Amino acid sequence: MGGFGGVDVSQDEQNAEAVGPGPEAWRTALSRFVNVIPHTRELGLEVIGVVPPEVTMRLPWRDELLGDTTRGLVHGGVLTMLLDTVCGSAVLCGLPSPEVCPTLDLRVDHYRPAVAGKPIMARARVLSVTESVVFTEGMLWQEPERPIARGIGNFMRLGPRNTPPGFVEALFGEVNDGANDHA
Repeated sequence: MGGFGGVDVSQDEQNAEAVGPGPEAWRTALSRFVNVIPHTRELGLEVIGVVPPEVTMRLPWRDELLGDTTRGLVHGGVLTMLLDTVCGSAVLCGLPSPEVCPTLDLRVDHYRPAVAGKPIMARARVLSVTESVVFTEGMLWQEPERPIARGIGNFMRLGPRNTPPGFVEALFGEVNDGANDHA
């Protein structure tokens, strides 16, 4: 897809905001993250690209995604789950150091149905970070330039104090020996 959500953001602008690990380290870390979540693992969700603070994922087609078998349409709950996951993943790489940030609010605007037989692409980015909330925008599509749905997700920052010990190390697959501090 061209500009994100109707806004062109150059690669240089995106890279200027990147902090910490590079895109490939983030792709590996977020792949590990989505494979820990049972439903995203079972559905085969793939992280295909990360340029902090933006994440792109692909949900392969499966018959279990159908909500309307007569018309061959994907269930709306699948789209909501996908937007929540891609936006939440963007949050992780959009902060100076990853922290647990539960979904506070997720609004989904459905533009057209997702149809059977095609993978669903998802992209999200962080729009703004405050002391207490991270604001994100996500987009889903099956064909370039034909969005299925747009999501606006707000995530509550719990901060390093409330992020479980070892969370960052587990995300990046590191042994916590004190030498691998991403803070």
